[in-house]
Amino acid sequence: MTLWEAIVLGIVQGLTEFLPISSTAHLAIVPSLLGWQDPGAAFTAVIQCGTLAAVVVSFRSDLVRITRAFCRGLVERNPWGTQDARLAWMMIVATIPIVVFGLLFKEQIRRDFRSLNVIAGALIGLAIVLALAETLLIARTRRHQTPRGLAETTWWDALVVGIAQSMALIPGTSRSGVTITGGLLQGLTRPAAARFSFLLSLPAIFAAAVHEMIDERELLFSSGDQIFNLVVSTLVAGVVGYLAIAFLMAYLRTHTTAIFIAYRIVLGIALLVLVGTGRLPNQCVTVPTTSSMPQAHDVADGRTVKDFSREGF
Repeated sequence: MTLWEAIVLGIVQGLTEFLPISSTAHLAIVPSLLGWQDPGAAFTAVIQCGTLAAVVVSFRSDLVRITRAFCRGLVERNPWGTQDARLAWMMIVATIPIVVFGLLFKEQIRRDFRSLNVIAGALIGLAIVLALAETLLIARTRRHQTPRGLAETTWWDALVVGIAQSMALIPGTSRSGVTITGGLLQGLTRPAAARFSFLLSLPAIFAAAVHEMIDERELLFSSGDQIFNLVVSTLVAGVVGYLAIAFLMAYLRTHTTAIFIAYRIVLGIALLVLVGTGRLPNQCVTVPTTSSMPQAHDVADGRTVKDFSREGF
């Protein structure tokens, strides 16, 4: 990709990673609209390191406190002695489902799920579920059932949100969207659901990025220009992501998620119309993964996998 494409995709990633509108969907939609290649799941996972850094900076006090409690619990042989220590273990437990499903459906995530019809369906589907969660939260409030804060998060909350997070493997659902929805369904406040969602993103994003960097290193780091563009996109995503977190946390203190629900439905319907009328291809023009590239012994003229990745196979 060009440097300009890398900057644009970094902005898109940073803006949409934490808003419940799906960064993966937008990283597939924007290239389709502009006639670019879909950067692929590997590129998406790696530039999420920028948004991961944004979470670390935004919630550094929470992370320091939780890490200290976790370590103290291990040293004192009382790992669940405090709520912060339990929260650390909850983050670990809640990350297991997405790791398991991510490994089981790796190839489908990279190729089959990255169609605009799937993305459109996921955008609309989660919008409906998020609307249901908002309705239940409002109903509980009217019955004088006070929503719970992050300090009152339970193991069951963590398990439900963790299972919900695994749905984010389907482009269009949104990792923040499904985890915030899971938190709201469990009776957490909007800010608490968002905060837990962002903290929970750390192990999941880090694991996905490391896995893709190792698995797709031939393609991702095929040239100096490619590496430079990847770094620039990651840095841009981090800066924009930090601003997006600040906006969303302030917004959810006094607003519902109705604007995001409406946006998802409108975007999903627009995609179905564009694909249905042939104005956009259903399947994105993808960059192949190295696992789908021919091996050296399969290539008649003797070129290697690295040659193909450099030439944009």
